[in-house]
Amino acid sequence: MVVVEERPWRSVRPRLARAAGAVRPRLARATDALRPPLVRAAEAVRPRLSGAARAAGPRVARFARAASPHLARITGPKTWQYTAGAATAGLALTVGVVTAAGPWDSTGQRTAERDRAVAQRHTGGADHGTESGTAGAPRPAPSAGSVLAGLDTAPDSGRSTTGLAGVLDPLLDDASLGDRHAASVVDLTTGKRLYGTGVGAAFTPASTTKIATAVAALSALGPDHRLTTRTAYEGDTGELVLVGGGDPTLTAGKGLKGSADLRTLAAKTAKALKKNHVREVTLSYDTTLYAGSGKHPIGVNDNLADITALMVDEARTDGSSSGPAPRESDPAAAAARTFAALLEKRGIETTPPGPSKATGRADTLATVSSPPLSSLVERMLTNSDNDLAEALARHTAVASGKRADFKGAGAAVTARLKKLGLTVKGADFHDGSGLDRADRLTADLLTDLLVTAADPDHPELRSVLTGLPVAGFTGTLSSRYADDTDGAAGLVRAKTGTLTGVNTLAGTVVTRDGGLLGFAFLADGTTDPQAAQSALDAMASALADCGCH
Repeated sequence: MVVVEERPWRSVRPRLARAAGAVRPRLARATDALRPPLVRAAEAVRPRLSGAARAAGPRVARFARAASPHLARITGPKTWQYTAGAATAGLALTVGVVTAAGPWDSTGQRTAERDRAVAQRHTGGADHGTESGTAGAPRPAPSAGSVLAGLDTAPDSGRSTTGLAGVLDPLLDDASLGDRHAASVVDLTTGKRLYGTGVGAAFTPASTTKIATAVAALSALGPDHRLTTRTAYEGDTGELVLVGGGDPTLTAGKGLKGSADLRTLAAKTAKALKKNHVREVTLSYDTTLYAGSGKHPIGVNDNLADITALMVDEARTDGSSSGPAPRESDPAAAAARTFAALLEKRGIETTPPGPSKATGRADTLATVSSPPLSSLVERMLTNSDNDLAEALARHTAVASGKRADFKGAGAAVTARLKKLGLTVKGADFHDGSGLDRADRLTADLLTDLLVTAADPDHPELRSVLTGLPVAGFTGTLSSRYADDTDGAAGLVRAKTGTLTGVNTLAGTVVTRDGGLLGFAFLADGTTDPQAAQSALDAMASALADCGCH
């Protein structure tokens, strides 16, 4: 028997150090010798990798762009489906960055998403839940095998119409969906229709109209456009004009970071006036950016204020920031009165404000601007903000050279969609919000809008997807899917639509097998809105749970 003597570590350490010192020069020489062949090998294989990247890039980038928003806002622990969705989006984004040269920052990735990711520094699925009974233990991300297989699948193989019909047909037979309905489902990575019934029929779309408004506004103005409110001073007459820029998010409140602030505008204006030794002005306000009546066809309603180019906090009188609320009867006059009070606090006396128009001779004293249009679109879609929707429709008209009233805005939205190559047959826009029951849209156009927003060739439209409410989490879907048993909460992002007898839902969903679908469901003649909503939610949940190969 051979006995090995166990020597203390302290006696071994010097020998190991000497051995390492002797080996180190040899390793360095070997590395120097190997470097040229490795460099040559890398140079040789680079063209092949570049070619593969170029071939795979468009399809992967499309998938990555459209898929990544779907879990960007999910922060609370939920079920494994959320982790799967995050893994799907994360893998697509990673492959997209490698193969498509990382176009994200230049195509409108939201600053909030990027900053949040940097702040958290989490990886994989560790953020999306914990194992039951183990506090703080991360739940592992699911296997990525099926995701990668999905990326390699040919565009025409995937889900079958027959499979989706078997899933959706029985659900569409639900009596709560009324006497007329339509449904369209598309693959957002290819644009291919996977399911359709009644897709060309015109329906009252309710608030899903806002998807069309968002696409048109972003197309006309660009995602970085801002709405500017300013003050103009007529030196000859001593008239100070508050010029409305059509920004319903202009605020007089405190702590609303990012919004254009009337307090800031008053401070800047007062400073400029005092610099010119002016301490008393005739105050006026200018709303001429818009034309025609600001009265919506539905009349006085807590769902929106009179549509005017000048308002503060959407003319809400109850301090709320979203949802129905009582409004000022004359939003522009109320905003001017608030501005007058702010000026007087800063030592500028004013007359009671009245309507006027700033001339070309007037000097602009100060300006404040809204968040970029991409953020306004997200806010409009998430909260179903009617005031903002009507404003964006009118700005689309202004940018398109149309009269900024209901008729001109509808014509401008239609023209912009046509310019994008979308088929607008059967569509009819009478407002930007969808509150007008005369509006008409087809399921086909709604899914085409989603496909266009997901198209890598239209990065300016990305906020249409990121702004969609997240099922069970945000906006008008925050209270829906609460008792979701199919795990669709967090995986469905959709714009809701509800009027008396009308229920609609249109958006995107990450499926069980890692696919990304766009869908539009429209129902007319419903009698129980809650039951109809549940039926629509069940269809979206079925898509999330269905591989349908």
